[in-house]
Amino acid sequence: MKLPHPLFHGTLIRRYQRFLADVELDDGTVVTAHTPNTGSMMGCATPGNRVLLSMSANPGRKYPHSWELVHADGIWVGINTQLPNLLVREAIENGTVAELGGYRQIRGEVAYGSGSRIDLLLSGESGLCYVEVKNVTLVRSRRALFPDAVSARAQKHLRELMEMVSLGHRAVNFFVVQREDGEAVSPADAIDPAYGSVLREAKAYGVELLAYQASVTRTEVRLVRPIPIIL
Repeated sequence: MKLPHPLFHGTLIRRYQRFLADVELDDGTVVTAHTPNTGSMMGCATPGNRVLLSMSANPGRKYPHSWELVHADGIWVGINTQLPNLLVREAIENGTVAELGGYRQIRGEVAYGSGSRIDLLLSGESGLCYVEVKNVTLVRSRRALFPDAVSARAQKHLRELMEMVSLGHRAVNFFVVQREDGEAVSPADAIDPAYGSVLREAKAYGVELLAYQASVTRTEVRLVRPIPIIL
């Protein structure tokens, strides 16, 4: 998945109000950028970090810049949570994710559950497969951890996947690690122990768990390999 071009280099001043970040561009201009990430961005939102911003072509946007990447722990990290759904879809279509091959159709944002929308719905002769995609940016001691803040919404998604299993469908919780130093994925029990409990319950119930690591550069993000999930 090619990133927007051009990207603007800068230094993070602060992230605030969840969806906003002040950035000093390399030419000295200070801009307020949209932050497409609902999590805490623990470890990725430290003032002074180098960042890359895209710019929207829509002249009506209040904040035309969007934060795409941050340089943290010596590597580039993808923080845009709108990208993982596209990454997974691309990786399924090009055969990178063999576990989800063989389906004729992929649809995104299909209504299901209790007022939710599934990230990807795969359909084919074998039936339906519901895929919920989670972006992972927090890494500690080579272990990628999710979530980076308490998330009742993520717990709700797992319960809705369990409901799809009860109806006879395939259901998958797919972790996308948008950085190259996470060698395995685990629930962040110290941050949200309830999520870890529901994740283990979901796996025992029949929800499949997948995790893939992304290669992240200043021009491209793509899924490259599966990594283990350690519960």
